[in-house]
Amino acid sequence: MTARAIDTGLAPSQASAGGSTIRSRRAQSLRLIVRFVIYVALIGGSIMYAIPFFWMIRASLMRLDMFYEVPQPLFPNPPAWHNFTDVWQVGPVGWWLVNSTIVSFIAVTVGTFISAIVAFGFARLRFPGNRIFFLIVLSTMMLPQHVTIIPQIILFRELNWLDTLLPLTIPLLGGTPFYIFLLRQFFMTLPLELDEAAQIDGASRMRVFWTVIMPLSKPAVATVAVFSFISHWNDFFFPLIVLQSSEKLTLAVGMRWLQAGQYEAQRLHLQMAIALIAVAPIVIAFFLAQKHFIRGIALTGIKG
Repeated sequence: MTARAIDTGLAPSQASAGGSTIRSRRAQSLRLIVRFVIYVALIGGSIMYAIPFFWMIRASLMRLDMFYEVPQPLFPNPPAWHNFTDVWQVGPVGWWLVNSTIVSFIAVTVGTFISAIVAFGFARLRFPGNRIFFLIVLSTMMLPQHVTIIPQIILFRELNWLDTLLPLTIPLLGGTPFYIFLLRQFFMTLPLELDEAAQIDGASRMRVFWTVIMPLSKPAVATVAVFSFISHWNDFFFPLIVLQSSEKLTLAVGMRWLQAGQYEAQRLHLQMAIALIAVAPIVIAFFLAQKHFIRGIALTGIKG
């Protein structure tokens, strides 16, 4: 018998089992403590990032005079729901929503589709200069938008595209380098045997892309679609440069239009209301594509 077994009056097997039980309980307690700390940190971080959003909701439901009360009410009572109807009277908000929707819809559908086709060519086809052309596409990501803005404006002016939605939509027909990169990395994780099997059955390259690759790439495509929607819905700099008429503005630029002029201080509640209107589609799009979006982030780029 071991010394521990003699001291406790237990058989060696019973003493060993008792020690394992104690170690197991300690490990389980440690795991519970670690999990508790992680949950506390996550909840604290979530609250910290959610505070500005809830402040915007609160401010959008306040009357203008409430902004100047000291102290300000924590919750507006009664809520000024009419702010969401009054905001339509201070500017062409309807046109801003329509313009942003058109640009974002074309970016999500046409832009994502074209980027996927280009990425499919780089990932699945073998042709001379494949890697060179791909490096050229990647190199365009290294050029800041501000470097090429003047040549683009000159080109759009010669084409009479300024103050229209064409500069915001037609360039999408060439795809987006960053999205091409993301989709190519995901396509390369799929076995080439899938393409070969489909081609043996008589499928063309386009049919392989549409019926084999795309259904298997829903997470990556959803990720690109969400990124594209958010970036074009929130785009401010480029639409500010190419659009002048108030009816042609997108929503992001229109929100800045509301802040300009001598009536800025009289529109604080309306600015918060339109900001909430602008954020709502992004939140809805994320929750609708959350499952595929998170999975796409996890899987994209596994194989280079």
